[in-house]
Amino acid sequence: MLLERIYDEDLAQASYFIGCQAKGEAVVVDPRRDLDVYLELAARHGMTITGVTETHIHADYLSGTRELAARTGATMYVSDEGGPDWTYGAGFDDAVRMRHGHGITLGNITVEAVHTPGHTPEHLSFLVTDGAQSTEPGFMLTGDFVFVGDLGRPDLLDEAAGGVDTRFAGAEDLFESLRDRFLTLPDYVQVLPAHGAGSACGKALGSVPSTTVGYERNFSWWSRYLRTNDKQGFVDELLSGQPDAHAYFGRMKSQNKLGPAVLGAAPELTEYSAADLTAALASDSVIFVDTRDNHAVHAGTVERSLNVPGVAKAASYGAWVVNPEVDTRPLVLLAADLDEATELRDHLVRVGIDTVTGFISSLSGLDLVRPATVSPAELADHDHAILLDVRNKTEYADGHLPGAAQLSGGRLLWNLAELPPKGAGTIVTYCQSGVRNSVAASALRREGYDVAELEGSYLAWSAIPGNEPVTGAADPILIDTRTAAEFAAGHLRGARLLDFNGGEIEQAIPGLDPAATYLLYCRSGNRSGQAAARMRAAGFANATNLGSLDEAAEATGLDVVR
Repeated sequence: MLLERIYDEDLAQASYFIGCQAKGEAVVVDPRRDLDVYLELAARHGMTITGVTETHIHADYLSGTRELAARTGATMYVSDEGGPDWTYGAGFDDAVRMRHGHGITLGNITVEAVHTPGHTPEHLSFLVTDGAQSTEPGFMLTGDFVFVGDLGRPDLLDEAAGGVDTRFAGAEDLFESLRDRFLTLPDYVQVLPAHGAGSACGKALGSVPSTTVGYERNFSWWSRYLRTNDKQGFVDELLSGQPDAHAYFGRMKSQNKLGPAVLGAAPELTEYSAADLTAALASDSVIFVDTRDNHAVHAGTVERSLNVPGVAKAASYGAWVVNPEVDTRPLVLLAADLDEATELRDHLVRVGIDTVTGFISSLSGLDLVRPATVSPAELADHDHAILLDVRNKTEYADGHLPGAAQLSGGRLLWNLAELPPKGAGTIVTYCQSGVRNSVAASALRREGYDVAELEGSYLAWSAIPGNEPVTGAADPILIDTRTAAEFAAGHLRGARLLDFNGGEIEQAIPGLDPAATYLLYCRSGNRSGQAAARMRAAGFANATNLGSLDEAAEATGLDVVR
């Protein structure tokens, strides 16, 4: 048996190539859309890809299952578990639908589907048995079920797919999948997950590529809850401290369920001259993407360009600043040559950004502007409408600049209503070191906002003697935007009830201090998000949506009381 892991450092995503050397056939699990790596593996080992499958409907990247099947003629296999709401759509009409216990056979090798709901309702893991060596499985491809040292988060349906409080049922399902499917396996079974460190599909993924059932049984954070059958303790810890889910995840979920478009062979990219690009920009017919780092961009870039700093994280950051559902104009990239431009394009198609048509190798001959910045020393005297932290909410809770609101860079374009209106003043943005800040600020400038980036971001500001970051809930005003009944059932200690649906936010605004810091929450983050946006529009620059009650408790460190 041949079993190879193909890892994408950009999205921290792993796919697997399983081949029977005797029969010359292979199946690929969880492929991405740029296929050369799989085709090259098959050619190198003299194999034909006869099957392609995936563990679940992914949220963080666009599946390559249909693309690979169209290119090779391989049979598609997809989950038929999870109920009607999570049935694969028309793009998979010719796929084999797999239920628990169904298998794919490659000579002496079997790949058996195991239904492991929790991260998603339809989720499958795959037990792999090399029949030439043993009658028992030696490997489990766990997808987003079990990671090295962590588990797949069950809240993404709420965060990215329009669910409401599905996280709680998902967390309970995950507990049962661990108990009934995972921990019943022998300790020696090797665990091969679909993500590594850096993925937003969990909160504490390990950086080593694999683990074993025995190691996770004995050393994982969750094992003590399974040993004592403490389901509620498991649910509480699993749901606490999860990072912000990027807004583009919703688009991935929807497209992956229906079936992503099949691209076919990609055309060669056009190389633009300075004159060609100048004309295209003047007619507003293209979007220019500056792929240099933030320091180079600050020295001068094309006006209204987007910043996606380099190949390594092109998919991750590209999905923050390009929403192809809203803007379908062609992208022109800054790239050293055709090879680099092609590599950048391949990364972007992994997140459904399929509109790259050309590149330019130099900024020479183009009109450049210097993005506005403000030094940490000048910040206190700088006139701005809002100070915006574009890091994750967990980073924000660990320490942020006094008075800063938080909206992570991966959610900005989809939540512009939470910002002061255009023309209301300057937005000063920062992240940890300046990389994410440059990406997020470029998206806001393109949308027409007046933006100044904090030079050196949080690290530079906090290095100045006397600057003290705010941690947790340092003297904020907590506002619970739920109903009185929800409030009575449990709320953060010290929170004030202002029922959003009852109009109490608008009634209270005249009596609130616009200079104070306000932290809002509700059941899922929807009502509190709208309330925070209305407060900021009314001049309350430091109104921040913390999300759900659980997320607010984690971010502030406060108890829930009744």
